[in-house]
Amino acid sequence: MKHILFSIVVFCQSFALFSQENQTQTLLKVKALQEKKAEYHTKTNGESDGYRVKIHFSADKTKAREIQTKFSAKYSNINTYEEYQQPNFVINVGDFKTKLEAYELLKKIKEDFPYAFIVKSKIRPMKL
Repeated sequence: MKHILFSIVVFCQSFALFSQENQTQTLLKVKALQEKKAEYHTKTNGESDGYRVKIHFSADKTKAREIQTKFSAKYSNINTYEEYQQPNFVINVGDFKTKLEAYELLKKIKEDFPYAFIVKSKIRPMKL
């Protein structure tokens, strides 16, 4: 009986030690992953692959800004981005992880912006 009781006590102590070591290793791994993610975000400027909707492109900067203002007035909760892609000024809108999300916006704005289409782009994460 003493041997069985002694074996149980030894087993429980070794299990507790193993659990503590396991938790420590897990915490170290989590910390390493957090550091890698932070490093990745610094290198990529926090941007990732995604989709936007291109609503306008032309060589006329004034017209591009006019379209951007028109869009922002109607859809104020959606980000707009003006880029210069020689020789055109381009207006892209939205930050979507999936093409389906971008397509939903495209359907919504198609009446006002009939020549809009979806493009692959680097997107910025949404701020909470």
